[in-house]
Amino acid sequence: MEHRITIDPITRLEGHGKIEIFLDENGNVEKAYFVVPELRGFEIFVKGKPAEDMPIITPRICGVCPTAHHMASTKALDDLYKVEPPSPAKKLREMLYNMFMLEDHALHVYILGGPDFIVGPKAKKEERNVLGVIQKVGLEIGKKVISMRREIRELMTLLAGKVIHPAWGVPGGVTRGLKEEERKNFVKVAEKGVEFALFTLKVFKDIVLSNKEYVELITSDTYTHRTYYMGLVDNNKKVNFYDGKIRVVDPEGKEFALFDVRDYKDYIAEHVENWTYIKFPFLKKVGWKGFIDGKDSGVYSVAPLARLNASEGMATPKAQEAYEEFYKTLGVKPVHHTLANHWARVIEMIYAAERFLELAKDPEITSDNIRNISKEIPSVGIGVVEAPRGILIHHYETDEKGFITKANLIVATQNNAARIAMSVEKAAKGLIKNGKYDEGILNMIEMAFRAYDPCHACGTHSLPGNIPLLINIRDKKGNIIDKIKNF
Repeated sequence: MEHRITIDPITRLEGHGKIEIFLDENGNVEKAYFVVPELRGFEIFVKGKPAEDMPIITPRICGVCPTAHHMASTKALDDLYKVEPPSPAKKLREMLYNMFMLEDHALHVYILGGPDFIVGPKAKKEERNVLGVIQKVGLEIGKKVISMRREIRELMTLLAGKVIHPAWGVPGGVTRGLKEEERKNFVKVAEKGVEFALFTLKVFKDIVLSNKEYVELITSDTYTHRTYYMGLVDNNKKVNFYDGKIRVVDPEGKEFALFDVRDYKDYIAEHVENWTYIKFPFLKKVGWKGFIDGKDSGVYSVAPLARLNASEGMATPKAQEAYEEFYKTLGVKPVHHTLANHWARVIEMIYAAERFLELAKDPEITSDNIRNISKEIPSVGIGVVEAPRGILIHHYETDEKGFITKANLIVATQNNAARIAMSVEKAAKGLIKNGKYDEGILNMIEMAFRAYDPCHACGTHSLPGNIPLLINIRDKKGNIIDKIKNF
């Protein structure tokens, strides 16, 4: 019997990774590893760069999450230069950010995670994709999804210069405002966004929640972990993607911590394993106890389900209705079922669309008061936003001229890395028995990580220390005439 199963590459996620599963002599899973083989090292090569370039550089970390990195970086510069953006600039930033959250969540619901439920977890792998989804839901709905994302992204391009790599946020504000004649189109698209998000909730109910087999799968122990949850909340402890304090609740739903991002090092530490390049953040005051859940383990979760669990509700009416229905249906808070992330993501689409509409209708948003200029000497700046995949922190330190001397990025997927590793192993142990498995079962193991919508393009980092590098300089005959090394 083959004692090792490798899923490589894993699919329908951002970035790369593989799963290694080891079986015992009876064909049952002994150990499973979720391995991230990439090494990006942005924290190292931004050293020496002007801090004001960071909102332009850091979106290059990822083609899916550029707006999240751009905004976290811009907020870190506000803090670095001790400058508060004027109210219209804050509203513009928050509006753009909610537009991004809406279209990014739609990407996962319909294209990355959706095929597992809309087409079916055990459907043929050549059908588990966006084409399979369109075949299932119909061409008109497919066109609706593509059209909605295109309209939002075109407005993001108008406002922020580029949708992939925005060049818009600056310390103390933004470089471009919104004209009154442009605002009308933003309102129009936002209204369509609310309708689209509510339509998506209906699709989710019709296809997923009405299917008893799917509901049993979502609530099964195979996809359940009792961990801490972390999310950004406003002054009323409601979900907020752009600003607020970081709130942590324990596995019983009790508030464990509420803190400003500038204090994050008092609460978050990072653990390293030698089989993957991703780091494993954990709650410093609980400690790293290994890949285990429960109140005594510092493992925590971020992303849609965690945000709902860590909050006391949604700040817009229709999202709040959906939030209340979510917990009433599942009967408990916090909800610990990993696959419930998909439902929570749809609720967040409603909030993002409603908040987009609120801000687009706000008369102040067309003000030309869009930037304050700082005269402070920079030293340390820390910014935070909720990326679609969870809490994203940018921390910069500079010399007195504003050149980066140290950078630390705690990326959304890193925050979930320990729980993802646990989820993959638990799914493998629950689904593979006596050496029996097929393509459908292997996909159901992948579903354990896919629910978090991980982005390993963002999540990988260099390990502590230097990467050994040796450069041989040769003459035209190939003889080594000099060597440069950093070890």
